Amino acid sequence: MQDPNKDTEWNDILRKKGILPPKENLEEQERAKEEEQFAILQKSLVKTYEDMTLEELEENEDEFNEEDEKAIEMYRQQRLAEMKAAQMKNKFGEVLEISGKDYVQEVTKAGKGIWVVLHLYKQGIPLCALINQHMSGLAKKFRDVKFIKAISTTCIPNYPDKNLPTIFVYLEGDIRAQFIGPLVFGGMNLTRDELEWKISESGAIKTDLEENPRKQIQDQLMSSIRACVPAKGDSDSEDD
Repeated sequence: MQDPNKDTEWNDILRKKGILPPKENLEEQERAKEEEQFAILQKSLVKTYEDMTLEELEENEDEFNEEDEKAIEMYRQQRLAEMKAAQMKNKFGEVLEISGKDYVQEVTKAGKGIWVVLHLYKQGIPLCALINQHMSGLAKKFRDVKFIKAISTTCIPNYPDKNLPTIFVYLEGDIRAQFIGPLVFGGMNLTRDELEWKISESGAIKTDLEENPRKQIQDQLMSSIRACVPAKGDSDSEDD
């Protein structure tokens, strides 16, 4: 079959009859096709700076032009910020035990934007032990929050045992919330989800719980009570 792109007398006749497109259109189509193929080839062979690690950027920096270098510098700063944010999210992960002498360094000077959850406790108080256990789980879940525990009297001399357990929530050295005494925590039935919800109300952690777990228990309790109490009509009919 004859190539329709060749300059032949027969192709010229076909172009005049409108059977073949004008030669100019064919040339434009060919040029566009070549450019498209070149772009695809270039994309497949050349790794763009967005796909490179910081180490690869440094290795290939001589191959970039001035405009690329400006974009790369912005991209490098963005990557550094992302890495720093990722490190901050995984900065802690454990409950730190402190004493009074560590308070200023670990709480007041914790750092900009760092939330601190401090549990004052004493050995031999079951609810304190339960909260320490729950805090270990929360520290692993919310690694960007600093969870701390301290024996109460090492931080606050003569702190009364009746106020234990106590949780203080700080942001940049300022108290944002405080939970004092066993009644606030609901006693030994306190679950980790309930403690998570309580701390989340201060803003220190971003919980994935959709509602207060304590409310579910209260709703179930009320349903049980209503089921056990006979309706007024039933009571009257029994009296008859």
